[in-house]
Amino acid sequence: MSSLLKPFSVCEGPCESCGVRRGYPSSAAHQQQPPFQRLTAAAGLGSLPAHQRSYAARRNLAAAAVGGRKMTHPGKAILAGGIAGGIEICITFPTEYVKTQLQLDERANPPRYRGIGDCVKLTVQDHGLRGLYRGLSSLLYGSIPKSAVRFGTFEMLSNPMRDATGRLDNTRSLLCGLGAGIAEAVVVVCPMETLKVKMIHDQCSLRPRYRGFFHGVSEIIREQGVRGTYQGLTATVLKQGTNQAIRFYVMNLLRNWYKGDDPRREMHPIVTAMFGATAGAASVFGNTPLDVVKTRMQGLEAHRYKNTMDCAFQILKHEGPQAFYKGTVPRLGRVCLDVAIVFVIYEEVVKLLNNVWKTQ
Repeated sequence: MSSLLKPFSVCEGPCESCGVRRGYPSSAAHQQQPPFQRLTAAAGLGSLPAHQRSYAARRNLAAAAVGGRKMTHPGKAILAGGIAGGIEICITFPTEYVKTQLQLDERANPPRYRGIGDCVKLTVQDHGLRGLYRGLSSLLYGSIPKSAVRFGTFEMLSNPMRDATGRLDNTRSLLCGLGAGIAEAVVVVCPMETLKVKMIHDQCSLRPRYRGFFHGVSEIIREQGVRGTYQGLTATVLKQGTNQAIRFYVMNLLRNWYKGDDPRREMHPIVTAMFGATAGAASVFGNTPLDVVKTRMQGLEAHRYKNTMDCAFQILKHEGPQAFYKGTVPRLGRVCLDVAIVFVIYEEVVKLLNNVWKTQ
């Protein structure tokens, strides 16, 4: 039979044996190479000196990330996070107020509120609708820098850990979220939460002492020093650390699942909101007991407890294990809305900043 009549097949690109003869590694050997070496080989950088090869590979890595999830500059993350935090707290503060009131309504005394609706009703009767926003200023002043520190720290920690497509694996997202939560707890959350709880608790007393945010701050610092604004630091670090670890982990897990093998697939804001609400719900069920202990340690009756462990022990002894989940329902509503709004606004603001603020 003539050689012209013999069957033949067509393949895409040169065959492996041909590639080996030309000096390229075989596909099996190529897959066994570390990602960094594969990146340098694919870019034709193997003949360059080591320091030039490293620089060029990092530059190609950043360029590859643009094709997937573009790495966010920490400066953009700080600005976008601050804007998102400020808008979110103005929308959701009444649920935070009700949650805090229910957590402070200890069983040891005759409970004042019969539930969420009763708390809202009595607050409006005694103080009007503005009463549901008592303490907003302290939380607003804190929410803007809190979200800024949170997202800025997360991007700063996560950017070096992303692969060539900008993808972050789930374990590393958990660690980066933990770091972001600890940073925001120490820098912003603890002092601001202490002030918020004291001002809300003060409103429940027969003779409120604080006339406003700045008057409350001056009185607390005058009587207790700066240390007075750091009550419950251990509980706050535990709460915020686990909060953000769970939220960023779940959000990253859902994002990676949604995008699958296409890292360039865009996420609609509604999808982002749904994923954010899910992440928020997971964090509520995961660390509400820590939130209850933190609130008690920051209230006006905090002197009753020796430390965080003593506070948890006394709650368990006098009120039972169910007390650790006081305020779960209003907190669930607030946190789901909170996380959904923050992630949506953050992502949209980052997209806007990418158009006007060019970074490498």
